[in-house]
Amino acid sequence: MKHFDDIKGFAFDLDGVLADTAKFHSQAWQQIAEELKIPWTPELESGIKGIDRMSSLMLILNSAGVADNYTEEQKEALAKRKNDHYQELIGTLTPDDVLPGMRKFLDELKANHLSMSIASASKNAPFILEKLAISDYFVGVVDPSKVKEGKPAPDIFAEAAKILNADPTTVIGLEDSAAGIASINAADEISVGIGDKGLLHEAKINFPSTADVTLAKVRSHLNW
Repeated sequence: MKHFDDIKGFAFDLDGVLADTAKFHSQAWQQIAEELKIPWTPELESGIKGIDRMSSLMLILNSAGVADNYTEEQKEALAKRKNDHYQELIGTLTPDDVLPGMRKFLDELKANHLSMSIASASKNAPFILEKLAISDYFVGVVDPSKVKEGKPAPDIFAEAAKILNADPTTVIGLEDSAAGIASINAADEISVGIGDKGLLHEAKINFPSTADVTLAKVRSHLNW
């Protein structure tokens, strides 16, 4: 594990790390599932966490064994309808919706001249950052449509390191999903899991919630 002095930057997931937009994803996907008469289960709600839009749709369709009943055009239309509803929901976000402790953490990183980028599967990330009034903290946002594979593949976090102009081994990634932690680790970055340690057991560093994340604590984990 790297010493903290080697760290050049931080790559952030968005949903569940900077803001609780995951609840909006759930609401929008649940609406689609109910339209299709597919039971919405805790397993589906957990399964869509951290993965991209079409992967989420396929997970829902496959849960009922009906994926082959829809053409690619119909699947695209379903995904668009979900996203239209999701955009209506995230349009209600304000700066007060930044998760506890995270604005202070961003300020700490900025004060210590540590660069930051966004590694989110969400194509709506720039809009969400704007609504939260935190866009200026980040040197760039990965465009998930431009990477070959989504999480848990390393592509998104590898691209986030490129945006930071940093070697992946000098980047710390923050995630709240198992797929995201797998992505960070596969990119050869240092993974910080925020949430249930049992679920995020592959993370190098764990915090129970965003409110627990501070620069001093991250430094202490790397310098012990």
